Amino acid sequence: MFVALLLIVSEPVDLVAEAHDCSYDLEAMLELDRIAFDQDLDGGWRLLFNRGCHVEAAELIREWRHEKRDHASILYTHEGQMRAYAGQDREAVALLRLTYKPSDQDVSGWNFYMDGTIAFLERNRKALLRAIERLKAVPSPNTRMVLADGSEAKIKWPLNLDVLEAFERCWERTYAEATAPEGECRRPADRTVG
Repeated sequence: MFVALLLIVSEPVDLVAEAHDCSYDLEAMLELDRIAFDQDLDGGWRLLFNRGCHVEAAELIREWRHEKRDHASILYTHEGQMRAYAGQDREAVALLRLTYKPSDQDVSGWNFYMDGTIAFLERNRKALLRAIERLKAVPSPNTRMVLADGSEAKIKWPLNLDVLEAFERCWERTYAEATAPEGECRRPADRTVG
């Protein structure tokens, strides 16, 4: 029995890392400008996210921020989200708290979105419900968003309400499960009568 226990302990325990190729070229990543590193949906840190390498993506964002001395709020948001995906909730909350905007500049309800996200990560359902109600009350802007082809963009207002509602719907789930774009948490229940 003692020998079997030693064999189990000596086996690698990081099964997640074995399932994903989390390798990347750090030098190449550090050469990218912020748009290429942070906003390219198929490049930059998102290469790692798309492979399920959440801790590695968070560490890369942190490394890039420090190397470039670029402390834009969106970088803290994305690192915080990656840490939340990885289950590093305390670290995620600390990063997300750095993204609040001055209240007179928060026309989209960003701060309420952060309140709700932090409430979910801290398991404070009452605070989440309060954030949802506050976000619902944010007035729609009187501007239109036009895409490059001239068509008008359809935007669900208020922004990020679907995420907070997914947290409420899937309260017992992880951040990764609740925020999965195609997951059941992001789809509201059918409320059609008849």
